[in-house]
Amino acid sequence: MKNLLQDKVAIVTGAGKGLGEAVARAYAAHGAKLVVSDLDPAAARRVAASLPGAIAVACDVREPLEVEALVAAAVEAHGRLDIMVPNAGVASVVPLVQMSYAQWREVLSVNLDGVFLCIRYAAPAMIAAGGGAIVTMASITAQAAVPLIGHYAAAKAGVVSLTQTASVELRAHHIRVNAILPGFIDTDMVKPRKAEFEKMLGLPDFDALVAQKQGRYGTAEEVAKLAVFLASPRAAFSNGAVHVLDGGTRASLL
Repeated sequence: MKNLLQDKVAIVTGAGKGLGEAVARAYAAHGAKLVVSDLDPAAARRVAASLPGAIAVACDVREPLEVEALVAAAVEAHGRLDIMVPNAGVASVVPLVQMSYAQWREVLSVNLDGVFLCIRYAAPAMIAAGGGAIVTMASITAQAAVPLIGHYAAAKAGVVSLTQTASVELRAHHIRVNAILPGFIDTDMVKPRKAEFEKMLGLPDFDALVAQKQGRYGTAEEVAKLAVFLASPRAAFSNGAVHVLDGGTRASLL
């Protein structure tokens, strides 16, 4: 069914590539009016230019004033805000005992602080519009340990908790808040780090491990389909939920 999000105004951060771009395109295909946000202004403009009526807004989600301005730009351009997807994220591969505080903070500031700021500034605009939906991007690493990305996993676990708290606090304002926990997805956040995992963990073939655990890599488009559902009226009774999308990774011991 098309047009599940007809005329809804949506912000997607980190939408210049990868999962964020896929979500933005899926939302536009379902009739939403997009605000495409990314730290890279050129990437945001490239995606926005290909979506009818979309605008591009450069934003560093670590900066409160920039996130506040992002929400204001959406309301100014489209008159309201209905959907927020705080997708922007970063990752690195390093053991905890070798991790510097700067490396820890870099990942936490984007992947957790950034989500908080997006919720903090999007919620009042959604309340003014009579309600809305927030779809956060967590990870299966929030629920199961993966060596070498402890900072990333800790941030994503925080996103799950933050999602649940926000869902309770905002429920009376008709704002639903749900989390997606993808497994290994075929994006440029995962694939370039295969060699690092193989070398540092002594793995002979990272792709083979993924195939064993979840059959294949998931696609950004598959994640985007779930993001459409969670933002749409079809998910009207989904609130504070943790939607795992991992091809069975957590279900399998081998």
